Amino acid sequence: MRNNGGWRGRGICLRRERDGKIQWGVQKEWTRESSGATPPRALTPSARAHGPLLPDPGARGSFNGAAEGAAGGAGGAQWASRSVTSRRREASGEGGGRPAGAGRPEEVLAAGWDPRGAAAHLACSAPTLGDGGGTMPFDFRRFDIYRKVPKDLTQPTYTGAIISICCCLFILFLFLSELTGFITTEIVNELYVDDPDKDSGGKIDVSLNISLPNLHCELVGLDIQDEMGRHEVGHIDNSMKIPLNNGAGCRFEGQFSINKVPGNFHVSTHSATAQPQNPDMTHIIHKLSFGDTLQVQNVHGAFNALGGADRLTSNPLASHDYILKIVPTVYEDKSGKQRYSYQYTVANKEYVAYSHTGRIIPAIWFRYDLSPITVKYTERRQPLYRFITTICAIIGGTFTVAGILDSCIFTASEAWKKIQLGKMH
Repeated sequence: MRNNGGWRGRGICLRRERDGKIQWGVQKEWTRESSGATPPRALTPSARAHGPLLPDPGARGSFNGAAEGAAGGAGGAQWASRSVTSRRREASGEGGGRPAGAGRPEEVLAAGWDPRGAAAHLACSAPTLGDGGGTMPFDFRRFDIYRKVPKDLTQPTYTGAIISICCCLFILFLFLSELTGFITTEIVNELYVDDPDKDSGGKIDVSLNISLPNLHCELVGLDIQDEMGRHEVGHIDNSMKIPLNNGAGCRFEGQFSINKVPGNFHVSTHSATAQPQNPDMTHIIHKLSFGDTLQVQNVHGAFNALGGADRLTSNPLASHDYILKIVPTVYEDKSGKQRYSYQYTVANKEYVAYSHTGRIIPAIWFRYDLSPITVKYTERRQPLYRFITTICAIIGGTFTVAGILDSCIFTASEAWKKIQLGKMH
């Protein structure tokens, strides 16, 4: 608001569309405050007529001094897109220039002046809150924290180009590495103290496959005993004897169960009706496993530690002791299904054993004990949010470091150029 000889004036923002463009203007409106006052010469009440132009409802209200100054300091519609030369000519009254503040706003627009100028736009966008004025139109772009820099204000350099290419290649390499890790299933192992297979009834399934090339099948038998009082001689359930070397040898295959207590099972001639004079216990163990068979590519455990053990060159009358430490093992796939198996470590010794009658009665002993530690393997895939976080960290960190490096190199090169120019002068 301004007071001019008893008349109070305020600026009104005008806006219209012409040829698909929004045009802005500012007009003064005067109100008499005292009787007898004469309105300013250049701002008669007729200047309030807007014709087809309407005040901008989002920008009405009292204007501050800067806005009114942008409007020309006098009444009428003052448009701010005129050239600097025309404004100077109007101020000096030369030629056919248009006096500041004269005429109607429609005539100003029809005269060809582009009302998109910076001063008129500033006047239309700078309302104050005093004198009951209006509010500034809400612009969602004010939340943009990534302000754009015109391309003409940037300067490309060869060093920056090299750093940018290396940066992109490095990001691509790390991205592919993380993508491979995200796609690949990861197997995580953990240890804990517990009996994993509580539904087994305290039993462990055993699979044995052994060949004795110099012992007849009718002499071969399997005996089982443990600390719970079990003592079984000549176990034949789920077992099979296959003759070898035209009946001179035997291959024994059997599946049986043992209790989850220390004990042993052994291959011997104890179940034979007549004991041979010199039984030959040289052998090859093809398979000895406990629990379910796990065939997982990324799990390299001792599930068949004695597989391939060859004792063909040992003393034929010697007994063999295999001392096993059985470790419960659980494998859980991605669907949550669990399979229970057992790994084991083995130590062995070879000796000649005599009975109470002085006879040599060799046997192949498997003495076992259970470990209280359970090994669990779990299939896992990297979560998507962790993959996205890692990728963002790679991209952001690489660009930040590359930007710091480029800035340091550019600053150093500019400083060196200034030093060289100083030396030349």
